[in-house]
Amino acid sequence: MNKDEEKIRKKSPVQIRNKKASFEYFFIETYTAGIVLTGTEIKSIRLGKASLVDTYCFINNGEIWVKGMNISPYFYGSYNNHEMKRDRKLLLTKKEIQKLHAATKQTGYTIVPLLVFIDEHGRAKMDIALCKGKKEFDKRQTLKEKEDKREMDRVMKHY
Repeated sequence: MNKDEEKIRKKSPVQIRNKKASFEYFFIETYTAGIVLTGTEIKSIRLGKASLVDTYCFINNGEIWVKGMNISPYFYGSYNNHEMKRDRKLLLTKKEIQKLHAATKQTGYTIVPLLVFIDEHGRAKMDIALCKGKKEFDKRQTLKEKEDKREMDRVMKHY
């Protein structure tokens, strides 16, 4: 990820994160994918009414899909509203999809959504990562490091 992409993510008014992902997985490679959405879905995302809790990606017939992403119904949607937890197609190049497909065939590897944001053109994008699951002791180590960092920050504030 280059500096320009990072700036776009930080400027984005909408940043829906999968907070559990960094605790549960080691990130090997990250990709930015477009999401195929309906009109009421993009309006709900722009209002920040989406969640990435318990989501994952899978590859089917050479296409990559996100499963379990919750986008709340749009308030003014009436009969045009969308289904909250339907599978949504992600847009990546064929080469990237083939690479991810080969990697997920190995035991312990999966594809996890990390962040949904709006780019400078108003389109919804999703950061996904090829991940390897953490073992229990890795999770304890992550918690310890987080606690140590918090302690150091607190001590440094007093000086």
